[in-house]
Amino acid sequence: MSTLSDDEALSRARAQIDDLDQRIHALVNERAGVALEVAQIKQAAGRLDFYRPEREAQVLERVAQRNQGPLADGAITRIMREIMSACLALEKPMTVAYLGPEGTYTQAAVYKHFGHAVAAQPSPAIGDIFREVEAGNAQFGVVPVENSTEGVVTHTLDQLVGSRLSICGEVALAVHHHLLSHAADASQITRVVAHAQSLAQCRQWLDTHLPGAVREAVASNGEAARRVAGEPNAAAIAARAASDFYELPILASNIEDEPNNTTRFLVLGQQAVAASGHDMTSILVSIRNRPGMLYRLLAPAAAAGVDLARIESRPSRRQAWDYNFFIDIEGHADDAPVRQVIEAIEAESVMLKILGSYPRSVERETE
Repeated sequence: MSTLSDDEALSRARAQIDDLDQRIHALVNERAGVALEVAQIKQAAGRLDFYRPEREAQVLERVAQRNQGPLADGAITRIMREIMSACLALEKPMTVAYLGPEGTYTQAAVYKHFGHAVAAQPSPAIGDIFREVEAGNAQFGVVPVENSTEGVVTHTLDQLVGSRLSICGEVALAVHHHLLSHAADASQITRVVAHAQSLAQCRQWLDTHLPGAVREAVASNGEAARRVAGEPNAAAIAARAASDFYELPILASNIEDEPNNTTRFLVLGQQAVAASGHDMTSILVSIRNRPGMLYRLLAPAAAAGVDLARIESRPSRRQAWDYNFFIDIEGHADDAPVRQVIEAIEAESVMLKILGSYPRSVERETE
């Protein structure tokens, strides 16, 4: 009985891969054809909900549940997200506004959540993202809201107070900071430019390696990379994508002080999102300034067995020492226990606004 030589075994394995590639290709195109059929059905019915966040979340959850390897869950869901993104673009191309310019972490969050088939539209400031979506110039917007090291992004919370947009989703992005510069080595760097939160997240590294460099805060890390691209003695703290886009060499990698540094982003839109089965509800509450009011605000959740994932206060700007509270509640606003908690909180508050119910981000893989 003859055995295959190494070359013959390799040739046979490659032939199997070619056959599998052909079948995968055919199935992806078959899926795209069905997506076009779905688009035609929706158009005939006058429906505009081409993108359904809860539907996408359920599909990706099933992908992870049935995965048996050898690809990791994160890898297989990223592949499936790109297929879904390309198919959705056939139904209706989408524009997503983000905090620009190119190369920011917010742009990376856009692609992680929507895939690369969307038109990512940079905006110079967080307030501009809200305005672009409110005006209909973009179907969705992505804004940073919270970092695991440095806490909340106050500009985003303040914009949510007066906006009519809804939170339609969230993205958790593992953030790794890189020092980008045309300088030959760190000793030549006299100025470090980055977003204020990134400077704070790298404070210990900068104190140790660049103690004499001036630190300059700008609107985004992409803007930092753009500014220092033509300066030989300046450096930017930014994502690896900014290094590629602005052709800036990486002098040092992963310079964040906390290795598990993660930023949470919100997806903003004009549509309500149905329950996916794994949801979060965000509310804005203003309460009377009386003793014990904060306890009375939180007590209904404990009584109903509903988890409060986060509570954050911000000055209301109505009068001194008056605050708004941003609260994340696990579950969907249509769930009976969550609805009961919201009604109880509203009874104790001066004002309550549901900012949105949306699928939770369950991915925490390293970018």
